[in-house]
Amino acid sequence: MPNLLTRRLALLTKDANRALLGGLRGIERETLRVDHAGHLASTPHPAALGSALTHPEITTDYAEALLEFITPAESDIATTLSKLDTVHRHAYSRLGDELLWSQSMPCQLPPEAQIAIANYGSSNMGMLKHVYRRGLALRYGKAMQCIAGIHYNYSLDEQLWQVLHSNTATSAQHGTATPKDVQSESYLATIRNFRRYSWLLMYLFGASPALSAGFLRGRAHKLDTLSDDTLFLPYATSLRMSDLGYQNDAQSGLRPHENSLEDYVNALTHAVNDPYPPYAALGTKKDGEWIQLSSNVLQIENEYYSTIRPKRVIRTGERPIQALCLRGVQYIEVRCMDVDPFEPVGISLETARFLDAFLLFCALDDSAPISAEESACYTNNFARTVKEGRTPGLRLRHNGEDITLQAWGEQLLARIAPVAALLDAREQGSAHADSLAAQAVKLADPDATPSAKVLAELRANGGSFAAFGLRQSERHAAYFRAQPPTQEQSAYFEQLASSSLAEQHAMEAAPAGSFDDFVAAYRASTLCPHT
Repeated sequence: MPNLLTRRLALLTKDANRALLGGLRGIERETLRVDHAGHLASTPHPAALGSALTHPEITTDYAEALLEFITPAESDIATTLSKLDTVHRHAYSRLGDELLWSQSMPCQLPPEAQIAIANYGSSNMGMLKHVYRRGLALRYGKAMQCIAGIHYNYSLDEQLWQVLHSNTATSAQHGTATPKDVQSESYLATIRNFRRYSWLLMYLFGASPALSAGFLRGRAHKLDTLSDDTLFLPYATSLRMSDLGYQNDAQSGLRPHENSLEDYVNALTHAVNDPYPPYAALGTKKDGEWIQLSSNVLQIENEYYSTIRPKRVIRTGERPIQALCLRGVQYIEVRCMDVDPFEPVGISLETARFLDAFLLFCALDDSAPISAEESACYTNNFARTVKEGRTPGLRLRHNGEDITLQAWGEQLLARIAPVAALLDAREQGSAHADSLAAQAVKLADPDATPSAKVLAELRANGGSFAAFGLRQSERHAAYFRAQPPTQEQSAYFEQLASSSLAEQHAMEAAPAGSFDDFVAAYRASTLCPHT
């Protein structure tokens, strides 16, 4: 009997089903504001860009200087990237002489006390977001709040899950599952396959093999010295996604949790409700001021720094866990992609086409539950790839045996190829197959990877990460400033900025209870109804 992937591919070649391969794509791009010398901007979020609390497309993330651009969800990733490009052009028309940092790892940073935490105003919701970030600073340090990435939001047509389930599920699986349950468990199966194979994304697209020496703030490390101001690992692909990033002992017990939505929700529910002694010792207030939202393993669900998340658009005042419980998984958020320093918007269309084929492969392929031992193996494969991915002959663990990264990567590309062909047939083109061919070049030649190209640029220009980052930032700024937004585009963003500022003002002017009561009510909503 053909395997599940083969059967599903055959099913989707039918004209009626091929139409269901659409879905939606959205991108969140983080980028630091820096001054003309490449130092962290000390200015507040520009009022000309609108309210960071309520603007739908331009906000901030952890640090006040860390901008986040959010595209609307679109049916074609090319449209998504075009809109991301427009947001960048608008931002540059309002940034004065400031630049957008071109790298995932931060520029040279000032002392911790001089790194401003993102500010969202005086409303209870604005303060909730700010105090959460105070907690992150307390737990991880402010330098961590300056790391940037690309988040790729991906969904498939809701009818597709029903077609796949109806035609390829076993009789035991059919049962009485509701469409919501089928969709949620299908996304969780996709996430399990992502965990099995996401090391490949780090090899192909990791672009942070070096960082400014000051980023580590004196922490112990095993990095090599490239120049006076730069540390690196010679075969690293993504130091951002290594243990130097947003990871700590408190979160180490949260795996595995991908075997069902119930497992995932239970793991996060415990994490946001279970005290963690080192955080409890700090308390939630100091001298009457809130310093973290709770002393639990996680303050809120978003603190869990996973490479991929099941998501559901939340309603006002709702918690992510609550939304998933009540309405199921709506899409997945891929969080491991580095900013591509050679691309003005941080990601290329070719990369996005590959991601679409890769994620559809993860969705269609068989995906058994993950044991604790397998989870540890996948984590180790990922960790080795981000630190040693270009090591000649590097071997990963697959089905209980060692295999070279190159050989396994070639096997995966061969398995993804018919998925790419399916997408190309739908669009009557070759963009997905072309993207796969470009990735095959990187597997054959590690020097063709973005991480290798970054190191080559560094070595050719004095070895300074800060100088390289500034040079790329200036190039991207020139690109965007050469083609400012149209009058119509400017008017669109002016309206968004104006309405967002008005919305924040209204929130701050409205009668509200105490912030303490607001936090208590918000935290109480983690009690997930089992319906």
